[in-house]
Amino acid sequence: MADEIPAMTRFPVPDVEELPPELQERIEEETERAGFTPNVFRALAYRPQQAQAFIQYHDALIEETALEREEIEMIVVTVSGVNDCLYCIVAHGALCRIYADDPHLAEQLATNHRTANVNEAHEAMLDFAVKVTEEPARIDDEDLEELEAHGFSRKAIWDVGNVAAFYNLSNRLAHLTDMRPNAEFYDLGRD
Repeated sequence: MADEIPAMTRFPVPDVEELPPELQERIEEETERAGFTPNVFRALAYRPQQAQAFIQYHDALIEETALEREEIEMIVVTVSGVNDCLYCIVAHGALCRIYADDPHLAEQLATNHRTANVNEAHEAMLDFAVKVTEEPARIDDEDLEELEAHGFSRKAIWDVGNVAAFYNLSNRLAHLTDMRPNAEFYDLGRD
């Protein structure tokens, strides 16, 4: 479409029809599910093999997890807020609103998770995700014990850290490419 927001501005965006068939298929699946093609797929497809690995890792984080989907999106939005990543704040903010069934939560998390309307366990989870983002070398046993005291298993703690680390990568790629959120994301989950 001529009026689409460009997927990214710093690298050429490939035509989906020219991509490897398995990547085309995955993009078509996501387009069907969302009703539009999220720009992250079109942007990352600039390097098809890397895009496929990225998407597979993302899918594994969602499928093999001790966390609720709402918690994953809360982590993504919080980390993306710390990193000032417009694409991920907007795109995952929409998912956060939908999975948390809360039209205000995403903006609260992206601005300052410590003042967001979350329970103590989620605040501890988000504190840990921010530490993974800002001070990863300072993570120690006390950080894990704090999360365990709030009911998180070791697998859940792994997942919190893994999601935070993955989205730190994603945020940096979005900045590198000047990735732009689709207009559709801004309105999702607000009703």
